[in-house]
Amino acid sequence: MGLNSCHIFRERNEVLNGMAKELWKPGNMLYPLPVVMVSLADRDGHPNIITLAWVGTVCTNPPMVSISVRPERYSYPILKETGEFVINLTTKELAFATDYCGVKSGREVDKFKEMGLTPIPADEVKAPMIQESPVNIECKVRQILPLGSHDMFLADVVAVHADEKYMDEKHKFHLEKADPIIYSHGSYFGCGELLGTFGYSVKKRKK
Repeated sequence: MGLNSCHIFRERNEVLNGMAKELWKPGNMLYPLPVVMVSLADRDGHPNIITLAWVGTVCTNPPMVSISVRPERYSYPILKETGEFVINLTTKELAFATDYCGVKSGREVDKFKEMGLTPIPADEVKAPMIQESPVNIECKVRQILPLGSHDMFLADVVAVHADEKYMDEKHKFHLEKADPIIYSHGSYFGCGELLGTFGYSVKKRKK
């Protein structure tokens, strides 16, 4: 069977099965994603913020995360030299600042000042945290992996800070009350309704 015949067969098969899917070239379609503001500081203590969506959890124990940054970004040499940063989770209230810190360069503006954000000291790293963020994750770079358009900074989580106003009387943290936002193919969205909790699909129902 020739290549064209295989392609036609596949299209027919997909349509017959009600799929009707279009084939695209390889690309990043892993959406939605968390969108975070990463804060850092150079050797002289000058702070900056870079907004990233190419971030993720890498390991539970030890706790590790990754962020991927283009080498031409202003923050890249700072991250490479200091090996420290803070991941600050974003919210509906911080959406405008989140976008601004992703499109404006730290070469041109003081993003903390322009967006009215408050830098506060971290415990384990010299990079500042953003006070207005509900969760701040202090990180130290373990390894830098050059991959292509982006370099991945593999990092250890060395401290986590959570805003007490989202804690209930049992000391359970409710991030959903902060109205966290996500990123999908160039757009920012709020999170939707609760659909279930981990393991609910196999949990026995009470009689």
